[in-house]
Amino acid sequence: MSDFSIPRSQSTPAIQGNWSEGVLSMQGDSYPENSYELFHQVFEWVERFLQDAGRPLTLELHLLYLNTSSIKAMMDIFDLLEVAHHAGQPVAVNWHYDKRNERVADLAEEFKEDCTFPFAIVGF
Repeated sequence: MSDFSIPRSQSTPAIQGNWSEGVLSMQGDSYPENSYELFHQVFEWVERFLQDAGRPLTLELHLLYLNTSSIKAMMDIFDLLEVAHHAGQPVAVNWHYDKRNERVADLAEEFKEDCTFPFAIVGF
């Protein structure tokens, strides 16, 4: 299939999907006016990758702040990964955070509690 890229803005993270490497990365803050508008192509890309690629998918997250609608969108993405994991497809999340910002680590821990696939919280 294809890669995709959404540039970072003041209220949205940079998002890149690398089909050949099986990596979806997000960096920055996420508090868009319309989270569906931002995340719908992310959902579609993840669904296509999980359906068509037949190889591991890793999310590399460097997210600093998420509003409520962005948290819901991330939960939906993690639900897609959970279904794939239960079907035997290798998926993983690596959530990177600045150790000076424990709030981000706490948020990542809350997400991790609901996931059975590999989910690393990596401080730097």
